[in-house]
Amino acid sequence: MVVVGLTGGIASGKSTVSRMLSEMGATIIDADLVGHEALLAGSEARREVVAAFGKDILDENGEVDRGKLADIVFRDRAALDKLNEIMHPGMRKIVEQRIDELRSRGVEVVVLEAALLIEAGWTDMVDRVWVTVASENTVVNRLCEQKGFSGEQARARIKSQMPVVEKVKHADAFIENDSDLDALRNRVAELWRELRLAKSD
Repeated sequence: MVVVGLTGGIASGKSTVSRMLSEMGATIIDADLVGHEALLAGSEARREVVAAFGKDILDENGEVDRGKLADIVFRDRAALDKLNEIMHPGMRKIVEQRIDELRSRGVEVVVLEAALLIEAGWTDMVDRVWVTVASENTVVNRLCEQKGFSGEQARARIKSQMPVVEKVKHADAFIENDSDLDALRNRVAELWRELRLAKSD
C-alpha cells in the first residue's frame, strides 16, 4: 500500500485534489473529519479544549463551535499552538488506526489529506508528500468569495500557517492551483499515473 500525504495552505485546493484522487481510485482519510471525530462528546480532547478555551466555544447543543474556536486561534499564535498540542496526539492515533485497517483490507492507495501534515510531524506516516500551492491573491479571493471572509480575516488565516515555500521544501511533488480545473485535473492525473507506474515496478 502507498500512503500519500496531501497538504497545502488554506484554500489552495486540497479538497478539490482529494476529490479527484478519490474518483481515480484512492481511499481518502480527511484529517479535518478526524478532528471532528476527536472532538466528540466525552472525548479527552474535547474536555481539554473546553478547559483551555472556555464554554463560550460551545454551541446551543453543547458541541464545540469550530467557527468560534477558529476566531480565537487564528488571531493568537499561542492559542493555535495550544489547540494543536491538544488535538494532534488523539488525531494521530485515529489516523494510524485507519491506515492499519485499510492496509489489512488490501487497499492500494491511501491519501491522507491534512492541512498540518508537516507541522504536526505526520510525514513519517506517509510514503510521499504532495503539496497544493496557490498565490496569496488567489487564496484571499477564494476565501472572500467562498467563505465570506474579509480581506483582513483571509490574511490572518494565511499568516497563521506555515509559509508555502516551507511546505514545498518537504514535497515530493507540488500541485499548482492558480489556473482552471482542467489544468488542475491534468496535473493530478499526471501524478496519479506516476504513482501507479512506480507501484507496479
